[in-house]
Parts: sequence; C-alpha cells; structure tokens
Amino acid sequence: MEERIVRPDHSNADWLRAVVDTAVDGVILIDAKGCVLMFNPACEDLFGYPASEVIGRNVKVLMPSSYSNAHDGFLQNYHSSGERKIIGIGREVVGQRKDGTTFLMHLSVGEAKQATGESIFVGIVHDLTERERVERELRESAARLRAVVDTAVDGVILIDSDGIILKFNPACEKLFKYEADEVLGENVRMLMPEPYRSEHDGYVRNFITTGEKKIIGIGREVTGQRKDGTTFPMDLSVGEAGQDGSSIFVGMIHDLTERKRTEAQLMQAQKMEAVGQLSGGISHDFNNLLTVIVGNAEYLSEQLVSRADLKRLADDICSAGERGAELTQRLLAFSRKQLLRPVETECNKLVESMHKLLRRTLREDIDISTHSDSELRYAFADPVQIESAILNLALNAQDAMVSGGHLTLSTANASIDAGDHNAHPEVGPGEYVVIAVTDDGTGMLKRVRERAFEPFFTTKEVGKGSGLGLSMVYGFAKQSNGHVTIYSEPGLGTTVRIYLPAAAAKTQGVPLAVDKKVALSGSETVLIVEDDPFVRSYAVMSLESLGYKVISAVDGKEALQKLEAAPHVDLLFTDVVMPGGISGWELAGLARKVRPELHVLLTSGYALETLAANGHVRQGALILEKPYRKAELACLLREALSAPVPV
Repeated sequence: MEERIVRPDHSNADWLRAVVDTAVDGVILIDAKGCVLMFNPACEDLFGYPASEVIGRNVKVLMPSSYSNAHDGFLQNYHSSGERKIIGIGREVVGQRKDGTTFLMHLSVGEAKQATGESIFVGIVHDLTERERVERELRESAARLRAVVDTAVDGVILIDSDGIILKFNPACEKLFKYEADEVLGENVRMLMPEPYRSEHDGYVRNFITTGEKKIIGIGREVTGQRKDGTTFPMDLSVGEAGQDGSSIFVGMIHDLTERKRTEAQLMQAQKMEAVGQLSGGISHDFNNLLTVIVGNAEYLSEQLVSRADLKRLADDICSAGERGAELTQRLLAFSRKQLLRPVETECNKLVESMHKLLRRTLREDIDISTHSDSELRYAFADPVQIESAILNLALNAQDAMVSGGHLTLSTANASIDAGDHNAHPEVGPGEYVVIAVTDDGTGMLKRVRERAFEPFFTTKEVGKGSGLGLSMVYGFAKQSNGHVTIYSEPGLGTTVRIYLPAAAAKTQGVPLAVDKKVALSGSETVLIVEDDPFVRSYAVMSLESLGYKVISAVDGKEALQKLEAAPHVDLLFTDVVMPGGISGWELAGLARKVRPELHVLLTSGYALETLAANGHVRQGALILEKPYRKAELACLLREALSAPVPV
C-alpha cells in the first residue's frame, strides 16, 4: 500500500501557531509602528511578562533605554528610505525584563507584507545568558590560569607539535635568561644542550606517529641551557593537551641547582664526618702508644748520658715519636677531637705577630701585608691553634706562588643572620671574627677545591706534603663552632677565610702554657688509674722518678678498693674513658665521697669538648692531653695539687 504524505494546509494558521507556541526561542511580531502583535510563551519566560501585558504596547518596553531611544529612528529610516538596519539574522542586543534586569540576546528580524500592503516584523529571540556565563567563566578561568602561570615559581613553557614555543612564563625568563619575546615562535631546542637537542625532534615525532610517551610524564631529570651557554639541572614534567585536532605540550620546569648543591654539601659533610670518626679513633689509640714510645725514649735518653751513641738513638726515637704526635694532633684537629683551650683572643695583635714570624719563614720573593679591622671584636678560640692555622695557610700559599707574589692577612667582623645563613649553610647565625689569608698564586680548579679539606688529599709531589694542613684548619674551625671557606679560581689566586665565634667580652685570656723542658718534683701520694698497661707503667715510672709515692689501678673498681685501703692519697690521676663501667669523671665523684680533700687530674687522647659532649667530663675540668711527656705531666700535676678542692 502506498504511503500517504500529509502536507500542511497553508490556509490554516493552526499549525503555524503550534510551531510558534512550542518554539524554544522567543517569537515576537510587531507592526510598522512597533506595536507588539504576538508574544509567544518562550518570550514570556525570557522577559517575565505575560503576553496580555505586552500585546498592544510598543516593543520598546522590552528594551533598555539605550536601545529604545534608537528604535523609533530605525523604523522611521526603514519606512522613509528602505534602510534595512533592523532586518537580518544574528544581531547581539540587550533585552530588558519586567523586573528591570537586562540580558544578552541574539535577535533575528524578518519582514512580512500584509494583504493591505503594510509590513509586519517577525523577531526571533535567542537567550545568550548561558553562553555569556560560560564565556565569562572561561575568561575568568583563563585570567586565573594566566596569573598562576605568570607568578609560578617554576617555569611553565608551552610548545606545539613542531616544537615551537607558544608560552614562556616569567620564571622561565629567569631560569634561561631569555626574554619571552626572544623565544616565542622559536623551536624549543634552543633551550637544550646536546644530546637533548638532537633527540628532541625524534621524541615528538615518535609520540605523534606511534603514541610512544617518552616525552610525557612527571619528574624527568634533564639539563637546560641558558642564553649564555651555561647549563643547569632541572626536573621536567610534560603533559599533552589537544587543540583543534593537534597537540600542544605543557612543560613544568623546576630548577634543581640548589637541591644538587645541598645534596653535594650533605654528601661531603657525611664523608668528612666518617673520615673524621675513623681518624679520631685511630689517633686516640695511637696516642696511647706514643705516650709510651716518647716517654720511655726520653727516660732512656736521661739514663744514657755517658753513652753518646745510644743516647742519640734514644733521642731519635723521641723525635720520631713527637713527629708522630704532631701527625695524630692534625688528625684529631680534623676530626674535631683535639684538646682546645679557647680564650678571648685579640686577633689583630695575633695577626701582627704572625706577620713577623711569616717574614722570617717564607721566601724573600713573597711580599706580606696585613689589613686589620680597627673595630675587630675578640674571638673565643685557642690562640695557639689560630697561629698554627695561619702558618699552614701561609705555607700553602707560598707553594701556590711559584715565582713569588703577595700574601695578605686580614681581619674583619661578620654578622650572620638567618638570611645570610641560607647563603652560608655551614655557618650558623651569630657574630664572628674572620681571619682571611689571600694569595695571588696559581689558584685551584673546582675539583681540587671540592676535596681541599679532605685529610691526606694533596696536589703536591710525593714527600712534599702530608695533605693534612687544610684538613687541620677545617677541623679546628669546626671544633671552635666556626667554619672555613675557600674562594679560588685558576690563575686568580686563593682566599681562605676562617670564621671564629666572637667573644662576649673584650677581656683577653691567657692560654695554659707548659714548659716541656722543666719537670717539677713532689713528694705527695698519687693514685694512677690507667687501663693500658704500657701507659700505666710509664706514668708510674715518671712520677716515681720525680719523687712521688705512687699507687696504680687498672680500672675504677680497683681504684676505689685501693683508695679505701690506703692511709693517705693526695691526688687521683685517671684516664677518662676506661672499661669496667666507671669513667674517670665518675670515679672522681665516687672517690671524693671517700676522700673529700682529694685533688683530681684527668688524662685522655680525646678532646675535652668530645668528652663533655658524651657526658664523660664537664667543661672546665683539668685534663692532660695524650701523648704527654714527663715534664708536662709534672707541671699539670703541680697545678692540680695547687687547685682548691671543689666543695
């Protein structure tokens, strides 16, 4: 059966009314004078008027004043001249609702001729409120995104599928040292060193053709290249965004320079700490051996006055032992376990005295000058070690000035606050006295600077240096709660700065001086406590030769037993770190409960600061540093016996 096609009866207006009444968009009819003839339901929703309130009124009621004032002119021009400004599809205008609010709308106007020859106008109104809202939100979102990108700490860069740079934020400008105008429209390869530059096009091509996502992802560590050709490490994260069927790539760039520097500093500090612990432990044990070697060699030398040949051998042993002691002292200095006697020190006077010493010590082709800060604060440090550090630095500088040169010693105050601490992380905030030694010699390569403070590292020929000079300076500064820095460039010379904590007051102290050639005798009774049998034997022999009565014990437990049994003991001479569970400091406290009048002298191969940090002894205790000679023991023993007994 043939399908019957039903065609509308154009003479019947009912179908047209149905279309108008159910239309999503507003439909409005006006006559030639602008009077509203029809107002469909969609118009009622749009403008907030019921049709009954609008039909018969001028269409200007639906317009804000800026449009309504011009409307009559449009109609008049149309009728008088045929100008069709009001006719056409797709004008954006503003409508006004019954409540006075306005909205953006899309207006299309057509003309129809009546049988009478008069014109009526048909307006189709499409509400653009939602579109306007979406566009506004998009604009606001884009503005926020622009603000985020422009103020981001990390670099943000956009490129297209050909690698052409589309966006280059201010952080990128700072990172790469290019202005945005210099890179926009250029290939991103310009920001890459080799091999990244050559590989880049292949990555993009593979991604586009095969989908292989080697360039997409978070946290790839690569290298960037600045405008001046220098490179820097960076963390690169890349994402893809589609645009009109093509791809654009968003790169987030985080500069890793500071992190790498901090990691390198941490690794270096850990390495130095590990070497320091090793060298400190070895030095402590070696000091016990040297105490025996040097002490017994000295004793033999005294007994062999009539045998010159044998006395010379004993003196040679003693000299070699002292050189070994100097070596262990340098290792202890590096490991921050040497015995320091810090006092308030006037560094300007110290530097002036070192100037005279260096003039006699260094080659004649080296000029020496000093520059002192007249307002220099006192430093709280060991003046003997300061002198030793300056001498070491001056000798190193001499080696760097092969054909002569100029050496400068200078002093200055330095105040390190929290902000400066970020630039100098090794130097804690506080007040410092800075002693600088500057030469105009050959300078150091970067790889040499990075290892300069390591013990036994040296660029000198075999036999020309131990490699402990700078490491000793480093250890002394760190143990003094300071720091040391090196600034050096090949061909431009070197400056080494020692930061020492400033003293609270300008009262110069006097370091303890011991005359190693004078051995003071005595007749008191001394209880010696030493776990090393060789050191104990040497100490007993030395004190007995000086006239003292000696009782010996191997540990704290035996010492307390002998103390209770002895009728009288004047002084306890004890090693600090001993086996058996009782340290020398603890032994002193227990012994004074038995003998309140007992004097105490401690001895150790460790530094007082190290012992205090571990709870073995308090700061201010009288302690004899190993290895010691008989004269040093005798001198400190007399000082201990002369000191008042703590209550």
